[in-house]
Amino acid sequence: MKNIIIICTGNSCRSQMAHGYFSFFLKNMATVFSAGIEIHGLNKNAVNSMQRDGIDISNHTSNKLDEYNGTNFDFIITVCDHANESCPHIMSKNSIRIHKNFIDPSKIQNSNDMDLDFDNCRDEIKEFAMNFTKKYFKSS
Repeated sequence: MKNIIIICTGNSCRSQMAHGYFSFFLKNMATVFSAGIEIHGLNKNAVNSMQRDGIDISNHTSNKLDEYNGTNFDFIITVCDHANESCPHIMSKNSIRIHKNFIDPSKIQNSNDMDLDFDNCRDEIKEFAMNFTKKYFKSS
């Protein structure tokens, strides 16, 4: 079974949503972890957005990247530019690094609809997770 880690700044929103979708799409094919450079706690708006799409991440915890020292990852996925720039030291033997920046919906200024902001981010992450699954797991 493959190990995948998804990293963002605070492990509160984007990496948590990605964790939910990667776990859903890869069921018994991979073990999925998520972590942050820092720990910001699980974002309730991310939990609610995922729930609207039928994915429950309410039991996820916000974890710091250091907790996974020594774990060998097949895929290291960063979902924000800050994590990508801050994590050059994360290496696993023969790991594949993938970066895709998603706008942090919790940081959108003057939003008229926070639910929509989170749902838009969620939908982009969902598409990314589906494409990843097709590319790395379904074609073999």
